[in-house]
Amino acid sequence: MLAELGEVWWPALMFTLPIAAAGALLLSFMRRYSIMAAVTVLVLIPVIAALVGVLGVAGFMLDPQLRATVAVCLVVTAVSVPAGLLLGRGLARDSVWEREARERERAAESARRELVTWISHDLRTPLAGIRAMSEALADGVVSDPAETGEYARRIGRETERLASMVDDLFQLSRITSGALRLSLAAVSLGEVVSEAVAAESARAARKGVRLVADPDTSWPVVWGSDPELARVVRNLVSNAVRHTPPDGTVVLAAGSDDGQAWLRVQDGCGGIPQPDLDRVFDVAFRGSVARTPQGQAEDPPDSGAGLGLAIARGLVEAHDGRIEASNHGPGCRFEVRLPLAEAAASGPSGR
Repeated sequence: MLAELGEVWWPALMFTLPIAAAGALLLSFMRRYSIMAAVTVLVLIPVIAALVGVLGVAGFMLDPQLRATVAVCLVVTAVSVPAGLLLGRGLARDSVWEREARERERAAESARRELVTWISHDLRTPLAGIRAMSEALADGVVSDPAETGEYARRIGRETERLASMVDDLFQLSRITSGALRLSLAAVSLGEVVSEAVAAESARAARKGVRLVADPDTSWPVVWGSDPELARVVRNLVSNAVRHTPPDGTVVLAAGSDDGQAWLRVQDGCGGIPQPDLDRVFDVAFRGSVARTPQGQAEDPPDSGAGLGLAIARGLVEAHDGRIEASNHGPGCRFEVRLPLAEAAASGPSGR
């Protein structure tokens, strides 16, 4: 055996080394494009190298014993190549899943850091105001009854702002953690819109913005949770009023098509830059400086954390709906699509 090995090892090495080198180059090239192809090459190279080595040592003289060896190599190839393809497919699927999981994790971590940064900044602003005004009252710097009352009202407004921010954070955490549970039933969009318009009409009037519901609208009935849908509409209307200049108009309309209900909130904000349209629903996104909340003495800013639209998207998607933003006319149009009650009546009653 050792004598035979001493006779054939050099010719075998001469024939197999080029195959192995070519296979290594091909493998390094294929790894950039396809894991399945790389695994297939990895399986084929030993079989081809062994076959060429055997044929080379035998001088390519196909005697019966050599033909049997070639047949065995062919059978091994027929078995190993499909096995390599299956293995490569599994590895490719796992690799894609892991890459997507890492990307989702990085995006979530980036969103969390951004949210913490925004919230830390926004919490400091009202807290600093409350602290300064409370110290002024405690130290007797402000003693006039009218000024004292004004300070108290300002502290109350800042407290309401903080409470709104905390409530938004709690709602967003329920959405992102999967802890949100909806009690679904038939809900009239007309009633939800009416409540939102009534709640925001005072602030719109103070700003000089007309807030109207399209009188020609036939309000559909959707399958959803009343409190969550009310919050969606309230957030959209509040956002529209905040970004619409005085003497502007915010219009709400609704309808149905293709088995879905739609609700549109049209404002007069002047439009959103095209690159920002896909980001308006991101957590803490505010866009340009012109679109950041502007606090006024008589109308303090809302939560100011940039969470309203993110919460609206989360709640709409929890209803198996979708929400989109687009530029339309003098401003922006936010469109919500939800399942109609009649189309979803046979579905589950809660989630």
